[in-house]
Formats: sequence, structure tokens, C-alpha cells
Amino acid sequence: MRIGTPLSPSATKVMLLGSGELGKEVIIELQRFGVEVIAVDRYDNAPGHQVAHRAYTINMADGTALRQLIEEVKPDLIVPEIEAIATDMLAEIEAEGLAEVIPTARATQLTMNREGIRRLAAEELGLATSAYAFADSLDELQAAIENGVGYPCIIKPVMSSSGKGQSRINSAGDVSKAWDYAMSGGRINSGRIIVEAVVEFDYEITLLTVRSLNDQANIITSYCQPIGHLQDKGDYVESWQPQAMSEAVLKKAQQMAEKVTTSLGGRGIFGVELFIKGDEVYFSEVSPRPHDTGLVTLMTQWQSEFALHARAILGLPVDTGLRDTGASAVIYGGMDEQGIAYENVDLALSEAQTEIRLFGKPESFIRRRMGVALAVSETTEAARVKAKKAAASVNTVAVK
Repeated sequence: MRIGTPLSPSATKVMLLGSGELGKEVIIELQRFGVEVIAVDRYDNAPGHQVAHRAYTINMADGTALRQLIEEVKPDLIVPEIEAIATDMLAEIEAEGLAEVIPTARATQLTMNREGIRRLAAEELGLATSAYAFADSLDELQAAIENGVGYPCIIKPVMSSSGKGQSRINSAGDVSKAWDYAMSGGRINSGRIIVEAVVEFDYEITLLTVRSLNDQANIITSYCQPIGHLQDKGDYVESWQPQAMSEAVLKKAQQMAEKVTTSLGGRGIFGVELFIKGDEVYFSEVSPRPHDTGLVTLMTQWQSEFALHARAILGLPVDTGLRDTGASAVIYGGMDEQGIAYENVDLALSEAQTEIRLFGKPESFIRRRMGVALAVSETTEAARVKAKKAAASVNTVAVK
């Protein structure tokens, strides 16, 4: 792989579409290799904007605006980091050879829409999943539940992230409210939802799966140690690595991840979400990019998920080795305010082998992820205690 000099005619240029906290870390890792990075987001001063060589604010779901920017900047690689992107335009751009889409335009199209990836996994690849159906109206939703999915069930927009628009319901009296919430919570209001039967799993994992090049320039697949996580309303609250599981179940999980990521193709890291119930593994979702639960790898791995993504994108060797046992815990905004401040960061960092990452988001919401606490220890349980304590120590205050 040949890498040029940033801000010069020889520059290797990478454009990130979506520049939140995960994109910010990818940008930092790319810049370590002298890559020129262009950060794009829907709002000004996004976390990735603050560290990139150049920053742009556009509606990435507007195909015309997206194409205009790509033609102006002329990136070598385009790295989608969020769901609300005009993926059909990315497919056109890739087909015309204007830039390479990471991992591929097809993978972006399928995974940005829960319908595409669920049909690929369950109907084409034959992976075990929960029972599911899609609906375009409240009546269709009610019929889908009554005719097969049953209660309890999960209702989600086909396009959303971080649990937005997601509800778990237990009876017919909850259906209408869940439909309305799904319609308001999608990244793009397509008017379509997925309803899934609840899998009463023992635990759920993110299996970070890396497709990279070996020394013969052939794609190989490697895996990080499984990450356990706790979610609240579909949004990650804690994660830890490694998640204890038998070798037999881990092998099943890796085989499932290999099937879906091979089908999607391309290079980079994939966050494969799986449910584990006894000896059975169920596919849930996959993200063709770093995963929020993988923030824990900033402390636990020799190469974090962000370093792995950057290296795989550039065609460089990767190392998925685990360095320490650790955990992460989310720091929420706790209020709807512009320009909040953080207090007691010193207290949060007072315990050894604890770190804090504040993302620098310009606006806080009560349930917005504004930072993360990280910790390592001898066991995952001990690391979780340290991470949660550090996260709880940080206070957010309004600045008037």
C-alpha cells in the first residue's frame, strides 16, 4: 500500500460520511498513517470535524448534494459511518469508479436498512434469527404480531441507530404507541418497520470481525475476542471484553460472522451482533464499521477496533490480539443543553487503569452519549465496577 502526503498532490484521501465519536477515533488512526481525512456530518462541529483535515456539513441523505461534494473533494476511499446516507448514490459513484466505498456500496445498502440485512442473513444465508416480519402500516403490524411473531416482541424502524424508535411490547394495547414511536425515531422516515419475536437469550455479544489483506493481497478474516454488552432500549450502556463463552459456541459465532461478512465483501471491521442461548447462536444485526460496544477495545486490545478499521481499509496488516481484560460504561448528557461542561473528571480518573473519553459533542440531550469511561482489571466484573464508578463520577452541568 502506497500512502501519500496529506494536503499535497500525492495525498491519500479518505472521506468519512458521519463523523461522530466512532468516526473521530477512525480519523485519528488514519492520520497516524499520514492519510488526508475529510469529515462529513449533518451538523457543524461534530466530534470528527474537530480532528479532520477538512470538515463539511451536508444532508448525506440528499444524493445530489452528496455526489457534488464527492466530485469536488475527489476522495480515494469513502467510509460510511452512519445510516442516513443516500446509498443508491454511493452505488452509482462506486460503479463509475469515482471512489472506492468501504467495505462496498452493496454492503452499505444492505446494512443501512434492517430489511436488507435480515433478508440476506435469514433468507439467503440461512442463519438462525428470531421470527420477524415487516410492516408499512399499523394494521399490517398488528396482523404480523397476531399471525406469527407473537408477544413479547421488538418493534424498530428499518433505518435507525442507537435504539432510536425501538420498543419492546408485551400486549396488543402497546402496539399503536410503539408504531408511532418507530415512525418518529427512524434516521430516514420510510414508513416501514421490522417486528421481531423476543429471543430470551442468556447473553448477547458483539463479535468484531475484520476483513483485511494478507501478504499475498488476499482477503482474510480474523476475529477479536467477543464483547459482552448491556443495552437499555436498544442503546448500549456497558460493554466488556472478553465475554466468557465455550469454545464450541464461539466457533459457531465465528462461522456465522464469517458467512455474513463474506457475503457483504470488501475490507474493514464489522460489528456482528449475536444472541447466545445455551449452545445456540442467533444472528441479530451487523454494522460494516466500528461498533459502539467496541469502544472498550481502546483499553483492551493492542489495536483498537478503530486502528483495525483504519489498517484494513488501507490494506495494512492487523492484529486482533487482546492485551487486557476490561470494560466500558457510557457517560450521558443528562440534560438538553448547548455547550455543557464536565465536572469531577479528576475524580473519575483517580483510580489506576481507568480512562475517560469525552467526545466533544456541541449539544447535549438527556440520553445522548457524551463520553465513555474505560477500565481494565483482572476480571470483567471488576473492570465493570471500575468503569461504572468512573462514569458515575463525571457530572454534566449547564453553562449559562
